[in-house]
Amino acid sequence: MTPDEIRTAFLQELTNVAPDIEPDTVGPDDHIQDDLGLDSMDVLTLVTALHDRLGVDIPEADYPQIATVALAKVYLAGRMA
Repeated sequence: MTPDEIRTAFLQELTNVAPDIEPDTVGPDDHIQDDLGLDSMDVLTLVTALHDRLGVDIPEADYPQIATVALAKVYLAGRMA
């Protein structure tokens, strides 16, 4: 999966969790909680959705590594490699 495909998958799952977020307005460094307003339950739902879609286990200790689109692209690519 390419970095662009990972970004697209991440943004699709993010907007499924928080439908009020417009994917075109999410910057690479926008924090999913601080900037986009997800709460801890939303983050857990996002992690579950990413696991279901990409087959990647994301331990709770690694949640900060998916806190932005830029971080998530790198982290998920590494976990899928």
